[in-house]
Amino acid sequence: MTIPLDPDISPPGTTRFRDAGGIPADRWRAIRGEETLVPTHCCFCGVQCGMYLRVHEGKVFGLEPRDHDINRMRLCPKGLNAYQQVNHPDRLTAPLLRRTRTDDLRPVSWEQALDVAAEQIRRIQADHGRDAFGMLGGASLFTEKTYLVGKFARVALRTRHVDYNGRLCMVSAAGANKLSFGIDRAANPFADILLTDCLLIAGSNVGECFPVMTQYLWGARDRGASLIVVDPRETSIARTADVHVALRPGTDAAFFDAVLHVVIAEGLVDQEYVDAHTTGWDEVKAAVAEFTPDRAAEICGIPAAQVVQVARMFATAPRAMAWHARGIEHHTQGVENCLSVINLCVATGNLGRPGAGYGTITGQGNGQGGREHGQKSDMLPGGRSISDPVHRRQVAEIWGIDEADLPLAGTSMMEMVHQMRRGEIRGLLGVCNNPFVSLPNYHVVKEGTTRWSSTPSATSSCPRPPPTRTWCCR
Repeated sequence: MTIPLDPDISPPGTTRFRDAGGIPADRWRAIRGEETLVPTHCCFCGVQCGMYLRVHEGKVFGLEPRDHDINRMRLCPKGLNAYQQVNHPDRLTAPLLRRTRTDDLRPVSWEQALDVAAEQIRRIQADHGRDAFGMLGGASLFTEKTYLVGKFARVALRTRHVDYNGRLCMVSAAGANKLSFGIDRAANPFADILLTDCLLIAGSNVGECFPVMTQYLWGARDRGASLIVVDPRETSIARTADVHVALRPGTDAAFFDAVLHVVIAEGLVDQEYVDAHTTGWDEVKAAVAEFTPDRAAEICGIPAAQVVQVARMFATAPRAMAWHARGIEHHTQGVENCLSVINLCVATGNLGRPGAGYGTITGQGNGQGGREHGQKSDMLPGGRSISDPVHRRQVAEIWGIDEADLPLAGTSMMEMVHQMRRGEIRGLLGVCNNPFVSLPNYHVVKEGTTRWSSTPSATSSCPRPPPTRTWCCR
C-alpha cells in the first residue's frame, strides 16, 4: 500500500527521495553468473519478512528483499545477514551428545539423539512425575511451531510446565490487555499506523530495535501525522518527533495520568464512546484527579506545558494511536504503566477505528502470536484460557484427548528456574531460547540446570553447550 504524498504537508524532496528507488552502485553487485532466486522468509524472528535467497550451483551466496505484505522490500540488519549462516564453517549440522558433564560433545545421528532424549524424558517422568519435566519455547518461532510446542508439552509430555521467553518481553502488556479488553491481543495492525493523524510511541527505540516498523512511522509522517515520543533517551526516532517527552525513568504512569487529567479538565473526553463502551470511568477520573501537570512536571522532570501539549495534540487529532514497548513494560508497575496508556486511548475514543487505536511493539516478531497459539503456561491455542472449562473442552476435542488428560496451568518461565533449583523440575527441553543469556541471575540459572545432573543428555545446533540435563533445540 502506497500512501499518496500531499505536497502541502510533505517535507521538500520527500517525493524525489522515496521514488528514487534502491538500485545499488555497480561495484556492490554480487553477480555470479546464472543464479536462482528462491522465495522464502527471514528466520530470525516471527515477523517472517519476505526475502529471496540468491543461489548459485547449490550454494546460497546472498539475498534480496521481497515485496511481502509486512516488510515491503525492506529488511533489518538481521535479515540482511541471515544467509551467512547457511554456509558458515561454525554451523552445526548434526546433533551433539555427551554421556557425562565432563565428556566432550560429539556428533551423533538424529535417531540416536532422539532415542536418548526420549529415554531420559521417560526416566525423569517415571521417577519424579510428569510435571518434573518442563518445556520452554521462544517468540522467534513461527506460529505453526509455537502451536506444536504447546501441544507437544501437553499431549505428548502431559506436563503443565510449558512457557516461553515472552515472559521476559511483553507480558506486562498482555496483563493490561486482559484487564482492559478481556483478551490478550493488540487492538490494531501495523497497517493502521499509515492512516493515523497522531502517533504516540512510548518506551521504544523503534529505529534500532524494530527497524521493519520504521517504514510505517515514515509513511504516517509523509501524510502529515504528528509524532510524540515518550522516552528518557534521545533515540533516532525521538530526534525526529514533534514532541519528545524525556521523562525520568520509571515515571511513565505519572505522566500519562497527568495527560488524562488535562484531557478531562479541558473537556476533550469522547463521552459518548466512554458511556457506550466502558466501565469504571468514575474511578479512573478520581485516580487521575491529583495528577496535575505541575505535579507530573515535578515527578517526571519535564515542563508542565509539555503535558498539556501532548494531551491536546493526542485528544484533538481525528485519529490517534499509541504504541509502547519494553521501556514502559519492564517495571515492577509495568501493567499499571500500560493501563495508563490504554485509559488515554479509551477516554479519547481512539479504539476500534482504522488509524485510531492502541498496540504493543513486540520484542521479537512473534511475541504476541507465540503465546496466542499455546506455548504460554496458562493459554491454549487461539488465546483460550487453560483454566476455562469451555476452552478446555474445545481444545481437548480438537486434539482427540480426554479433557481430564489436559494439564492445568503451569508456572511462568521465571518461576520454573527456581523450581529447577529446588529439584521440582528435573528435565528441560528448550526451543529457541537461551536462559543463560536472557535471565537476570546467571548463577541461579546455572544452579537450577546443573544441581540435579546425573544422567546423559543430547543437544542440537546450540553454539554453547547447555548443561547435562538440559536439551536445547534450534
